Amino acid sequence: MKILYQAEFAQNENIGDKVVEYFCENPSDVGQREFAEILVEGVTKRKTDIDERLGKALKNWELSRLGYVERAILRLGVFEIIYQPVTPDKVAINEAIELAKTFCQGESASLINGALDYAMKEKNRAVQHDKNGKAKEDI
Repeated sequence: MKILYQAEFAQNENIGDKVVEYFCENPSDVGQREFAEILVEGVTKRKTDIDERLGKALKNWELSRLGYVERAILRLGVFEIIYQPVTPDKVAINEAIELAKTFCQGESASLINGALDYAMKEKNRAVQHDKNGKAKEDI
């Protein structure tokens, strides 16, 4: 989340450089670093799609009106819910809520909970069964 937050301020810089910089300053084990790289790269590559999904999920709100931290948390959460099957949806939502409680103010945790819950439900609605009983994802 911190890397995505930093990327908001340096949109013309290489996100890979931000990852390297972050882990030079905050050493972690290889597994954590690799997982963080997957998340950051995934959010960056799918930012337009993620933002469109968030636009639908944020009823009566514009994504641009939210703070940088809230946007980073939401983008990360949507990426994990939609594109990262390793993380269970409810775990991704709970992690996002905890990040919001730690780094945000006011009702941000509730807003993030509602938006990510909406994204999860939309994903689940998109999974349909065809006549043969095979699951079909329309995501």
